[in-house]
Parts: sequence; structure tokens; C-alpha cells
Amino acid sequence: MSSANLTRAETADRSAHVTLHTVEVSLDLTGAPDDGQTTFDTSSVLVFDATTDATWVDFLGDAVQSVEVNGVEQPVDWDGARIRVSGLAAQNTVRIRARGRYSRSGEGLHRFRDPVDGAVYLYTQYEPADCRRVYAVFEQPDLKARWTFHITAPAEWTVLSGGAETGREAVTGGIRVSFAPTQPLSSYVTAVAAGPYHRVAGRWEGEDQTVELGVLCRASLAEHLDAEEILGITQRGLAFFTKAFAQPYPWGKYDQIFVPEYNLGAMENPGLVTFTESYLYRGKSTVAQREARANTILHEMAHMWFGDLVTMRWWDDLWLKESFADYMGSHAAAAVGGFPEAWVTFASRRKGWAYTQDQLPTTHPIVADIVDLEAAKLNFDGITYAKGASVLKQLVGFVGEEAFFRGAQAYFAAHAYGNTTLDDLLSALSFASGRDLSEWSAAWLETTGLPTVRVERDPLLVVQDGDRPHRMRVGFYAFDGERLVRRGDVEVDIAGERMAVTAPVIPDADLVVPNDDDRSYAKVRLDARSLDAVEQGLSTIDDPVARGVIWAALWNATRDGELAAERFIRIAVRHAAGETNAALMTDVHARALFALTHYVRADRRASAASAWLEACGEALLAAEPGSDAQLSWARAVGAAAEYSDARADDLRALLTGAATPPDGLPLDPDLRWSWWLALSATGHADAADLDAEYVRDATATGATARIAALAARPAADVRVAAWHAAWDDESLTNDHLSATIRGARAGGRDDLLGSVTDGYFDRILDVWSARSIEIAGRLVRGLFPDAETTDAADSWLAVHPDAPAALRRIVLEQRDHLARDLRVRAAQEHLSA
Repeated sequence: MSSANLTRAETADRSAHVTLHTVEVSLDLTGAPDDGQTTFDTSSVLVFDATTDATWVDFLGDAVQSVEVNGVEQPVDWDGARIRVSGLAAQNTVRIRARGRYSRSGEGLHRFRDPVDGAVYLYTQYEPADCRRVYAVFEQPDLKARWTFHITAPAEWTVLSGGAETGREAVTGGIRVSFAPTQPLSSYVTAVAAGPYHRVAGRWEGEDQTVELGVLCRASLAEHLDAEEILGITQRGLAFFTKAFAQPYPWGKYDQIFVPEYNLGAMENPGLVTFTESYLYRGKSTVAQREARANTILHEMAHMWFGDLVTMRWWDDLWLKESFADYMGSHAAAAVGGFPEAWVTFASRRKGWAYTQDQLPTTHPIVADIVDLEAAKLNFDGITYAKGASVLKQLVGFVGEEAFFRGAQAYFAAHAYGNTTLDDLLSALSFASGRDLSEWSAAWLETTGLPTVRVERDPLLVVQDGDRPHRMRVGFYAFDGERLVRRGDVEVDIAGERMAVTAPVIPDADLVVPNDDDRSYAKVRLDARSLDAVEQGLSTIDDPVARGVIWAALWNATRDGELAAERFIRIAVRHAAGETNAALMTDVHARALFALTHYVRADRRASAASAWLEACGEALLAAEPGSDAQLSWARAVGAAAEYSDARADDLRALLTGAATPPDGLPLDPDLRWSWWLALSATGHADAADLDAEYVRDATATGATARIAALAARPAADVRVAAWHAAWDDESLTNDHLSATIRGARAGGRDDLLGSVTDGYFDRILDVWSARSIEIAGRLVRGLFPDAETTDAADSWLAVHPDAPAALRRIVLEQRDHLARDLRVRAAQEHLSA
């Protein structure tokens, strides 16, 4: 194992012997505008107590130039990941000078040049352990420190860190900006950003504090920065959380910066929260898109308390921050974010992610066993985020919202600026609610898998495949004319495998939906009569949460091979156009296309693809001009047209101006690129077309889209060249690598790659050892071959039992996805469409 992959045991030993007080960091970024300069000067001064005479400091970079311990220089002892320091005393000051590398992978200090104006932008991204790529640190969450930063950069640049700026002075080649010491922080949430960023200022006036706000983006994206909406959500969120948690905002200022080529949705660096530029919309956006952005803003804000103020001791308890932030994002988006249907999106998207993850062979308890950093990196998944948030939603229903927030308040008061484990939180919640939560924790936090619940009629029973405790609502619906109308509901406490549903009056129902308020965490199965009712009247149900639960039930039955894929698509055709919730509509579009491309039998796929594309096109033309539905269907047309050329002539005419778009539909750059990629993948666009489109949109997004569209052209030499470039061209940035992979696999045309995919399993060990985990993970996932059997994956796994655990996990998951595809396709001939 590489010394870069820190283990839980060795970091626990280090923190047992080291108490960190302060870290002072100096960075010289004046050379960043010069592409020829690939490194930067970095120095760290760490002040700590020690009860050992030797330890190590973490650093991944170009060179370590000097190490000084208590004023005495030591020979550099660095293995590429760990700097050994010895001769330690009870109190120590260690000074390390080094050279860091600018990143192109989104890990560490990422450098980006804007093709619009040539400007260079820098930002950092560390979680879980890439701070050490920028400065020498103790890279573990339980060694917190007060951090002070000094950044030297070009004079015209904006320079930011988590603390407030305290001074700047002119120096040779630029300016040196200093920042106030932070409150105690873990290394992974420190941050730096520098470049000619555009900034819009704001302020939040609380009852007891004033917080200066900033929203920033690249100068070339300033016209797309929805600063007023973002600042409004931020102000309402700070008011909500400071009251709910009974704690002031702890970190002084609150800047939010949208950055390019970002690997995540966002990151909760105190005082300098980073977001992907995907949240800046270059054209019309739907309510679902703006809700997603608001949810993320509030998710990251919740982290200012859950994760930053109180931090997990080690990554085993990652859920202590991510599950809570995921829950709080939806809760606050519905309460004060301006998106009252946020829980509908949660039911469809977040729980859908959790249900998928929880059925993989690599699923794990919410409270996971994380032995090292590679395992931690892969546990930012649907279990830690969405399943954790789902069971917290269930817990709030169990103990009550008031008791839940009282427990959170006590937790913050007791552990502010410290580190915690599961027991600390359960103790606070148990005391506040007056309930022993150990059984709930054992049933939901410390186990894997998800139950499936269904209703049996005559007598009426709720049945689950397990014995986990639930409290759920069973909804009863009947037709009133052509509409399905709720006739009543019954609350049911389920403690075993079978539970009778009792009430004074139980109405006869065409549709019975267990968990129709989405309170519990379970897959729902509909009985045959209910399924027929849904096929006839799903979009007529008033309650969007109930519709979300039903759409999820249909999808889970489809991906489990119990509902014919073509029947799911038929229901989508019939009812998606009538779906009034934009997030549900978008999810139905995506799932219908996935069913088509993964589950429909190969001999029926072409006709099914054409039929779905035609349905999308007709719905686009029928949609209300300027509506979210119109835009969603236009995007669905682009996605479907990648698999059928039935509307290629129409799309080309719209793109070239030979035809007029439907009233109310602006052909914004992102929509145009999605249509061009579809035309390229089906052989109806060539390089000249794509080059001409890039002239229209010579932006970073346009450059990335052009790479994907060029690689998507349906010629074997083009696709094979893209496949090799993905593996071998290390000059590709993170986004350009993903675009290359996207093009190579476009339209499901792996036949164009031929036998070259046989080399996949020969490459993955080498790429894992040679590239960063972010880049290697994109390659291993994105180029996993779509085969007729799992034999090649099974053979590799059998031959490589000692391969890095994180790599084996990805291969196991990809193998399981392929096995499900094959299993569900095989089941189609026995299902009624």
C-alpha cells in the first residue's frame, strides 16, 4: 500500500501523541498565469505539542526543500507522501518549505484558463485528503488547528481564503494578502481561491450578528450569476439555521464561489464555500434546477455546524455531517428556500440514489467501517448522503421535530470546535427526546439493505421482507370519473414481517400505496389492481409526494425485472406530460431512457427508441410555450435522439436556422450542444458542423461539449482514438477526460470500439497506481465494457484478490450493474408489456 493512503489506525496513533494548535501557510501564486510554470512555492509552520519524539507531516507535491524543527534544520526525509520529523520536544514549531503542483484534476490547487478572455483562475478542493497537495499538514480530521494564510498573487487578482482579509502589501510580482486566523478547523475544509473573479456583495443582519456575504464567479460568466436569488436564499438560510441550532454563524464572513471543472456539487469550506459552475444557468432554467441549487446552498450552509463546527473524528462517521446536511438541505429548502415541494424531489432523486446504492454488493451501513483514505473517498455515496438523510427523516417523525432540534442544539453546545462519534450524537438526541435510540440505531444506522413493502388484500396486510420497525401511512385511492382521488389513509406501525391494517372504515380502493407520504425508507411494490389503476390515472393524483412514491415504485419494479421495461416506458409516455412537478418529470424522462437503453431486449430496442423519441417530440410540440415542461421535453428529445435518428432532419433544421423553434423555446447553448451530440452520434453531423457551433459558443462549456461531440462520431477509428486518448492522454483535464469518455460511449455504440475494450482489464491496475483516485475512478467506471456476460469481470476479480480495495469496489459495482442489465433483459420475455 502506498504511504499516501493513510489508515485509521496510524492516524489515531498520531492524534494520540500530537496536539495541534496553529498552522500558518504561505503560498506564492504569482507564476500561475504562466502555463509553463507547473509548480508553486508553499510553506507551512505547524505549532503542536507532542508526547513522541518523531512523527510525520503529509505532503504530495513536486519537492520538499527544507524541514526545520524548533529552529534546527533537519535533512529532508520524504517518500513522496510523508515527511518524517524527529527530535520533537513537548512543544514544537515545525517549518516546511516545499513546491506544490498546480492541478488539472480538480484535486488540490486547480488551475484553469478561461478560453473566453484568457484569464487564469485558481481554487482548492481537498476532501477527504488533498490539502496535502497544496501545503504540508497533518491530514486527518481530528487534528484541528487555527489557520492563518498569506497568499502572494498577481496584483489585479481577487484573493480569498476562509478568514477575513487583514492586510495586503505590494511585493515583487504582485501583492501579498494576509487573512485572519480561523477558529479551529480540520485541514480538509481550509480553502484558497485566486483570480480575476467577479464578485457581488451582500449582507445578512441577524438578531445578534452581521455577516458579510459575497457571491463570485469567473468574469466571463458574470451575466449568468443569479446573485439576487442566491443572496436571498443565503440570508433566509442563515436566519433559519442560527435559530434552529441556537448557535450563531461561527465563521465570520460567508463567501460562495462558483468555480470551473469542479468534481463535486459543492464543498463546505467555512467562509469560502465552493460550487460547481453547473449551477450557473446559461439559458432558461426550470424550477427543478433552481430548487437543486437552493438545496445545495442550504446543504453546504448546514455543514457550517454539522461538519465544520463539530467534525467526525474519522471518516467512519462521515454520515454525522453528510446525512444531516442532506436532510437539512431539503428541510430548509421547503421551509425557507422558496421551494415547498423539495421533499418531492427528495423522494424521487435522493431516495432513488440510496435505493440503487443499497442494492449493490458493496453496500455498507450508514455508520461505515472506513479503514483508510481510499475507502473514505468512495464512501461519499448514496448510503452516506441519501440513505442517511432518509432515515433521519424517519427519525424526526419518530421523536418529533422539536426534540430533534433540541438534541442538535445540545450536540453543538457540547462539542463546538471538537470531534465526535455516533455515540455523542445519539446521547444528545436520546436525552432531548426521552427515548432510547440504541435499537433504532442498530436497525437503521448499523445494518445494510432496504426492505420491500407491499400490500395484500383480503385481509388487508402490509408485508415486508424483514423485520425492521417502520411507521408509515397507507393511502387509499379510487377513481372519481377519470381521476384517482384519495379516499383515506391509515397510520401503521410495522414491527415484523406482516402487519394487519385496521381502521374503523377502510374504503374499497382501486389503488393502495404503502408509505405514500414517503416517511419510511423502503421499496414499495404495488399489487396488480393498483398497478392497473396507476397506468390509467397516475398523473391525476393531486399529491406530488404520493406521485413521487408511485413513480419510484414503478421504477424499482422495472429495475428488479418485475415490471416490463416497455410497460414502464408506456406509462411514462402516457403520464409524464401531465406531471406538474418539474423534478419528477425530468426523472421520468431519464428513467424511461435508461430502461430503453439497458433493459429493453436488443431486438426491440431500435423500434422502442424511435417510439420514445417520437413521444418526446410530440410532447415538446404540445407543451405550453415557455414552460418548464417545454424545456424538459426539449432536453429529453436531445437525450433520446442519441439512440434514434428519426428526428435528425428536424433537429438539424432547427439548429441551422432552416426551421423555427416552437414558440417560447430558446435554443440556449447547452440545449444546442445536446442536440449536436445526438446528431453526431447518429452520423448526421460532422466535424465542420461542430467546429461551427464552437465558433458560436467559444466558452469553457462549449470546448468541453465539442470534445464529446467530436468523439461521438460513429466511425470505428474515431471511437477507438477517443478510447485510447482517455487512457493515455494525461494532458486532459478532469472535465475533458469525462467528455472524451462520454463521446467514446455515445449512443451505446460499443460495437464501434470492437476488440479494443478487451484491454480494459489489462489497464486498470496500472492506471490506479499511476493516476489520482479521481481520474482513475472516472476511467474505471466510464470505460467498463458493456459485455454479454460478466465473465471478464469475474475473472479479474478472482485473479486480483489483493488489488486495492477501492479499485475492487468500483469493479464489483460495475460488474453488478452489468449483471442487473443482463438479468432484467432476460426477464422481459416473461413479463407482460
